Order: sequence, then C-alpha cells, then structure tokens
Amino acid sequence: MALPPIIKSARRNKPTLKLAIVLSLIYLFGTDAWAMSGQGASIASTFLWLAVLLMLAKISGLIEKVGQTAVLGELLIGVAIGNLYLLGINLVEPAKTNEIIAFMAELGVVILLFQIGLESSPTEMRKVGVPAFLVACIGVVVPFATGTYLVGPWLLPGLSDNTYLFLGATLTATSVGITARVFSDLNVLHSREAQIVLGAAVIDDVLGLIILAVISAVVKTGEVGAAEIIWITLKSVLFLLGALVIGNKIAPVISRWLSKVHTGTGMKFSIMIAFCLIFAWLADLIGLAPIVGAFAAGLVLDEVHFRDFVQPELVADIRRITAKCDHDTARELDKTIEHHEKNSLLILIEPVGHFLVPLFFVYTGLQVKLDVFFSTTTLITALGITVVAFIGKLVAGLAAGTANKWIVGWGMAPRGEVGLVFAVTGKALGVVSDQIFSIIVAVVILTTLLTPPILTVVIRRVERMKK
Repeated sequence: MALPPIIKSARRNKPTLKLAIVLSLIYLFGTDAWAMSGQGASIASTFLWLAVLLMLAKISGLIEKVGQTAVLGELLIGVAIGNLYLLGINLVEPAKTNEIIAFMAELGVVILLFQIGLESSPTEMRKVGVPAFLVACIGVVVPFATGTYLVGPWLLPGLSDNTYLFLGATLTATSVGITARVFSDLNVLHSREAQIVLGAAVIDDVLGLIILAVISAVVKTGEVGAAEIIWITLKSVLFLLGALVIGNKIAPVISRWLSKVHTGTGMKFSIMIAFCLIFAWLADLIGLAPIVGAFAAGLVLDEVHFRDFVQPELVADIRRITAKCDHDTARELDKTIEHHEKNSLLILIEPVGHFLVPLFFVYTGLQVKLDVFFSTTTLITALGITVVAFIGKLVAGLAAGTANKWIVGWGMAPRGEVGLVFAVTGKALGVVSDQIFSIIVAVVILTTLLTPPILTVVIRRVERMKK
C-alpha cells in the first residue's frame, strides 16, 4: 500500500516530515487493525488499536507548544479521528465499540484518580473542608434548580416534569478527572484552589448520585420515602469516612504481613494496585462511581505504610555514608532520601499512568459525535444550556473563600463521563428522548472541551500576577 501524498509535500520541512511519517504509519496500522476487526475483533487487532491510540495521544502533545495542556490535545485528537465517519471513512469505528479498549480507558481514569489521591494530602484537604463543602453544595443546587425549573421549561417547553428533573440532575455533575489532569499538567495540584476543587468534586459526586438515585426512584415508583433518601446519603458518607479510617488501619497491617513474603518493588507495586482496584470496586458496590473509591485509596496509602519494605542493608549503607559527611551535606542527603521515599509510590505508578491515562481521554474524544450539532434548533438549545451549566459552577466558585474563585469555578465546570451516566440512565428509564439525549451530549462535549483551555489561561494569568 502506498503512503499518503503528505510525505511528498513535507520533504523540505524535517519536523513536518517526521510527523507525516508517523501519521502515515498510523494510517497503515489502523487500516490493518480495521481489516482484522472486521474478521471478528481479535485480541491481536486490539493490541494494534491500543498502539495506534497511544501514539496518537502522544502526537497530540504538540498542542503544548501553543500553551495548552496535553489533556486538551488528547480529547481533540479523539474527536477528530472519531468523526472521520462523517467524511465516509469508517476506519476508526471498530475501536469505538471494542470492549477491551473501553475497559482500558475506564482503568485509565481509575489510575488517574488514584494518582491524584496519592499526591493529595488528607490534612490539606481537611483545611479546605468548609469551602469545598460549600462549593459542592452550591455547585449542585444552582445547576439543578436552573436546569429543572428555569432553562428546561424555557428552552424545551412541553416536556414532562421527570425529563426536566433529569436535565437538572445532569447539570449537577462534575468530571474531576479532566480538571485534575489540567491541575497536574500545570503543576498546581497542591494549590489551595486544586484541593478545594478535588474535595468539592468528591462531595459533588456523592450529592449528584444521591439526586440521581432519588429521581430514578421517583420515575419508577412515582414517589420516594425520606428513609430511602437518608439511607442513600448515609452509605455514601460512611464509605468515604470508612475508607480513610479503616484503610489507614488495614494498610500497614497488610503491608507488614506481605513484606515477610517479599520486600521487593513488585510486591509494593502489587499492594498499591490491589488497594486501588478494591476500593474502586467497593465504591461501585454501594452505588458510587469507581473513581471515588480510587481517589480514596490514594488518600489512604502513604509511604509510612511501606516501612517494612526498606531493606536493612540499604539503611546501613546510607548511615555509613552520612556519618562520613559534614553536617550540612548529611542533612541535605537526608532531605533527598526523605523526598524520594515520600514520592516513591508516585514513581512506581507513573509508568502505568503514562500508558492508561491518555487512552481514557482519547477514548472519551472518540465517543463525541459532532453531527449532533447539525440541527440548528438542537445547537442553539445546547448552547443555551451550556451557558447555564457554566454559570452554575462559576457561582459555586464564589464560596471558595480566600482561594481564587475563577479557578475553582472553572475547575468544577466539565461534566465529562459523569454527565453521560446521568443521561444514559434517563434514556434507559424512558424519560430522556433522543433529542434531549443529543442536547445533553452536546453540553457534555462543550463543557469537557472548553474547560481545559479556559482553565489553563486563568491559572497562568493568576501565576503571572503572583510574580
């Protein structure tokens, strides 16, 4: 098969030529993967698709050269190749419905939230507990009220009350994965604003899922009792508190026991991943999103839980070296060792994140269907609801106290996969029509794609003002 003509036009520009060669190879690989997928989506074709999507994710990192974060590039490259079908090119369609790729993408966002949990400090999050709680509450109440009682009846007249309830519920969602990635890319994950957003997003998720459970019960039975609402709320709060309290008790015990089997890196890594996946499963078991469990697992684990994995010979060697150094050098060496130990868990999980996390964002982009914007009525309605969706979260940012309110407000804005869960649930219950579903998807697309560049600009402007 001949390479695309882009190679010929790029001969005089070496960087462009290199990019053209990579894209051409991806085209060839993708063609082979499509052909094999047509024969039954073999495991081998899935391997090839994973390679293609990962290469595309890394190529999309070129967007950083124009001042944007990598996550925006990954989302956009997914949108671009996912909508090739509009041009009559069905090359990528098998990847959209590949269950293995979907699983890897879901695992990617779980790993991302686990990494964010590892980098976050429960102590720091407690310091922003009140602002985070207020931001979450306002970020749920305002979008829900405006969606259900104002913008829904105004822009979409004549629909049932249940449909408006689901529209309002969808607007309460916050996709913490996208915002967390932006904070991480810009190295501001430990800022007060980031901690408020992360804490508020977890509370927001709990409150949103409670609303979803209550509305679903109303649609199914026509009413729901106060006891059921209390129970849904109680089990959500108990999970988060139990994860932190019980997890801190269990983690060192399990670590100490398994260190007797082996003290190597492999065992340490296995304990980390096991905690992440078990907590994600427990969260799903009680009706919360798995990413909430993964985030809680990251908060629970600390390097202190792995003290038994430090080899005595290594400690002895370090002590002999520091004994021969002057006081200042020994102190600096101790700080370096302490810093390495503190971040060794993140270093262990980092390669897994480099592989899986970009897949999640590219795959999310793949699911975006631009043809929902082709209807003028749908487009105008979606734009109106999107404006309300942004305003609802920006209003929530006003409760951020001394933190920058714009950063917090924009940080809460993306709906992402959480908003889609609400929409899919409403459609399954028969109260969300295809048109309303398309509008909700459009709102999710716009809030997901617009937030990263806007948030990046706001954060960088604030950083420049501080200097």
